[in-house]
Amino acid sequence: MNIQPFTIPVAQSTLDDLRERLARTRWPDEVQGADWEYGTNLDYLKTLVAYWQHRFDWRAQETALNQFAHFRTQIDGFGIHFIHEHGRGPDPLPIIITHGWPGSFFEMIKIIPLLTDPGSHEGDPADSFDVIVPSLPGFGFSDRPTVGGMTLIKTAELWARLMTEGLGYSRFAAAGGDIGSGVTQCLALAHPEFLVGIHLTFLGSSFLNAEQPDLSEAEQHYLHAVQRWSRQEGAYEQLQATKPQTLAYGLNDSPVGLAAWIIEKFRSWSDCDGEIERRFSKDESLTTIMIYWVTETLNSSIRTYYENAHAFSPLQAGQYIDVPTGFALFPKEFEVPPREWAE
Repeated sequence: MNIQPFTIPVAQSTLDDLRERLARTRWPDEVQGADWEYGTNLDYLKTLVAYWQHRFDWRAQETALNQFAHFRTQIDGFGIHFIHEHGRGPDPLPIIITHGWPGSFFEMIKIIPLLTDPGSHEGDPADSFDVIVPSLPGFGFSDRPTVGGMTLIKTAELWARLMTEGLGYSRFAAAGGDIGSGVTQCLALAHPEFLVGIHLTFLGSSFLNAEQPDLSEAEQHYLHAVQRWSRQEGAYEQLQATKPQTLAYGLNDSPVGLAAWIIEKFRSWSDCDGEIERRFSKDESLTTIMIYWVTETLNSSIRTYYENAHAFSPLQAGQYIDVPTGFALFPKEFEVPPREWAE
């Protein structure tokens, strides 16, 4: 497997075109007194876009991102981008960490130094990791699939080959949240022989439904909560899992449309108490949005939902992951899954 160093390149013409598009934005109206109930708030988005136009410095963000060790490789003809940072300890444990949507490898930037060099962050150097953070197929600087079928299962196979054939690890750990959690679970199901353990921050719902008999009270409560969340917040998933191409025409052409689609998720899905910038600075939000914009990967990223909605579930009833598994339950998650489901 031929692995080559990679530097994030964004042409100046791409940035010039972006500024022109931002300046030509045709803003929609908004219901008087609306906050975020109808979707992304107009006043906040105008403030964010003004900052994007006049103060956001992509070149500074690009330089910061390029301080990490980026690589690209081909696996069965498909190009994968990844960061690979070596641990500073006596025997670093390799770990592959997979992001979700609407994120990217940028999600993991802050934790990479903590994992690779715990000794410099009030930790024990013996706990260091070799950290590998790939971009999912169709995300960031990985290739965009040109044919259907790039599922969680296929992505897990790419990761297994990257870690073993490409990077030479015989045993490693894996972690992920959101889509990355699904990839990590598929990796554990398909290749337990490679894994010393996995760590998840998202379990997802079950193949069961709330009306099924013989469910415990905790299971019924959780499934009803999932249904409520889906009614209130899940429209994006239905659209991306059924007609992603229709959405892509607008969001691939309009940077403001793209920002509106992503920033609303940042606000809804983080513990910001309605104030995005309590958790994400404008620079952080716009860097994520820019990674989608400059690579034109909104369409290929949301197709992930379609591909997996039309695939068989990798985890069937009665099937278990038997590698050591950790699950982090954060206090602001929308609902606590029953412990027996995690087990």
